[in-house]
Amino acid sequence: MVTVPSLFRPFLLAIARIGADPDDSEDVRLHKSLLAGGSLMFIFAGVLWGLLYIGFGEPLAGAIPLGYAGISLISVALFGATGRYELFRTSQFLLILLLPFLLQLALGGFVSSSAVILWALLCPLGALLFDEPRRAPRWFAAFAAVVVASGLLEPYLATGNKLPQWAVVMLFVLNIVTVSAITFTLLYSFAAQKEASLELLRSEQEKSENLLLNILPRDIAAVLKSGRRTIADHYEDVSILFADVVNFTPLSERMRAEDLVEMLNEVFSHFDELAEKYGIEKIKTIGDCYMAASGVPLPRPDSARLLVRMALDIREYIASHEFVGQRLKLRIGINSGPIVAGVIGRRKFIYDLWGDAVNVASRMESSGSEGAIQVTRGTYERIKDQFVCEARGTVNLKGKGPIEIWHVVGETAAAG
Repeated sequence: MVTVPSLFRPFLLAIARIGADPDDSEDVRLHKSLLAGGSLMFIFAGVLWGLLYIGFGEPLAGAIPLGYAGISLISVALFGATGRYELFRTSQFLLILLLPFLLQLALGGFVSSSAVILWALLCPLGALLFDEPRRAPRWFAAFAAVVVASGLLEPYLATGNKLPQWAVVMLFVLNIVTVSAITFTLLYSFAAQKEASLELLRSEQEKSENLLLNILPRDIAAVLKSGRRTIADHYEDVSILFADVVNFTPLSERMRAEDLVEMLNEVFSHFDELAEKYGIEKIKTIGDCYMAASGVPLPRPDSARLLVRMALDIREYIASHEFVGQRLKLRIGINSGPIVAGVIGRRKFIYDLWGDAVNVASRMESSGSEGAIQVTRGTYERIKDQFVCEARGTVNLKGKGPIEIWHVVGETAAAG
């Protein structure tokens, strides 16, 4: 059994090909097919209305919509042959504007023609849909001009016509209802298209926002979106963590690339979850090194304590899991102190930290022992009441000299 959609599909495809250009955008292609399809429907309506008027004994009035149908058909054929959309669009607007005006004159005025001039309103409405919106006011001005001209010519027209009173009333109803229905449909389509566009825009904006929040802290992203170009702030009390996989280079040389990336993704994704749990800001990953900070971009008095708790969770997680069949060991270094934080880059943004406290935190990691959480005095003084720490003497850092270090063993009973 042949379905209705399959019956109309060849016809709709033929309309879509009228004046089509391979280089057309989706919007232009849609506008062309809608205008061509609408023109063909108006041609069909023009033939019916022309025959109707002739049947009622008004051959001149009937000749006008029939003439419109013929001229419009030629316009569609030329559009299909040449692809000149702007010429086709303008000719259709002019025909829709002038046909009701001439028909009203032929039928004897507003009342005798059943206000057929209402059909001319479709010209500026069509301009809103199929043309650039800035041109639509010109077409509306042309519509207003023909309505005013109809009013000025009203006293000079022959009164009445051969249409029976019931036909005049019927045509009044048809003209008002049909034009109103077409107007409503156009406005509804416009509103629906606008809502769909806004929904798509909201969806894309949400994706962009989520992507931006994956790169930058929420508060920093908000500042960046406000238009501020240079984002840089000084913080007096920030704790910085570096965590690095021990013997990563020889490990990476004997692993498949897919396994290596899967391993790092699993490890760092869990670190991200811990950072979110403790309200800590992930700064970046550099190869197999993970960098995070507490106390930025929002300062907090317990920044060191939270970062050390995260470090203990990291150590426990690494010690209790295998990753792609591999056991890993980490070095973790933490330091606390003043830093500068800001956003760099124009196309690819990064929120980064600078300062001596950052450099020392990095040295704490690189000079640490396997499985140890090594901290400086700056961090130790901030956490010694909540965590058990073991003094490990000093390490000699280039450019800094000897620095006291501690290894964090765990939380105190009271803190736990």
